[in-house]
Parts: sequence; C-alpha cells; structure tokens
Amino acid sequence: MRHVKGTLFVDYVRMLRGHKGVDWAQHLPPEDVALLHARIAPDAWYPMDAFERLGNQILRFVAMHDLQAVRMWGRFSVDALRHAQPALVAPGDPIETLNRFRVLRATFFDFDALDVLLLHDREAELVIRYHMGPEAEEAAAMQTLGFFERLLEVAGATAVRARFRTRAWIDEPRTLLAITWADGG
Repeated sequence: MRHVKGTLFVDYVRMLRGHKGVDWAQHLPPEDVALLHARIAPDAWYPMDAFERLGNQILRFVAMHDLQAVRMWGRFSVDALRHAQPALVAPGDPIETLNRFRVLRATFFDFDALDVLLLHDREAELVIRYHMGPEAEEAAAMQTLGFFERLLEVAGATAVRARFRTRAWIDEPRTLLAITWADGG
C-alpha cells in the first residue's frame, strides 16, 4: 500500500472541510468521511487511495474540473512549503533548489511519486507517477507542473516553461514533465 505524509494530506482535508454544504457521505466511503473529521497529524502516513478520492472530490466540487485552477494551486503551494522548509530554496540557484527538493520529496510519499531524470543548466525532466486513476493523475500532474514553475521562479529562474512530453493518463507509458528556464539577473 502506498502512503502520503500528513503535511500534504491535511491540505486536502482542509479544502473539503471548508466546502460547506456538501454531504461528503454521499461522495466518499465512510473511512474517508472519518478522516475529514479526524485530526490530521503532519508526520503521520495516510493511504494514497484516500488521498486520490479526496483529490477527485476537490477537482469536482472546489476546482469545478478547471485544471488551470489546479495548476495555480500548485503554484500557490510553494509558499507554504517554503515557510515549512526554509532551506528548500537556494536563492539565485534553480539547480540547487531542485536538488534540495529531490532530497525533500522522499519525506512526502513512501514510493517514487516524482523522479528527476535530468537536471542540468536551465533544463530538467521529471517523471511523475502517483499511480492513480486517469482523472486524479492528470490533476496531480497539473498541480505538480504549477508547483515546479513557481519553485524555479522563487529560486531566481525567469522565462520558465513547463510542458508534458508524455502523459500517463492518456495511456502513454509515463508522465514526463520537461522544464526549461533562463537564468535570472
């Protein structure tokens, strides 16, 4: 069974808790509804299956299936992570920032959700594999794309361009995110 750390899981729970007026028992299994009422411990591990189901409901009820909104959420999440992990960003050094993230990523998932395949001067390639259904995988990949766009910008990169070379949610073998940027200055 795959797991996600509470530091990420709590964001999903907060979003659904904040979306009043929805009877979550109509859309989620009892074990997920129980998680919506539980205290989420940042250092605990939570089932990735529940994370996927909560994410699908966020996509449906909060984002209204708008993947650009999901991408923006990924961008906004960088600031919260920087607050929690101040050493993440190496000012003026996007490559070192990505290397620092590479070390940090293992603390969020107990499986290889993200793998940096290529990292050199003004270019990176990442494999994204959350092992979820197509809808959730696409949304999570868009959130990840937005996250890395913003992470590179706060590290000093300019003209950041991120695109999917391949997409697992349309039955390609994997999701490959290619990112290029210019040095700031």
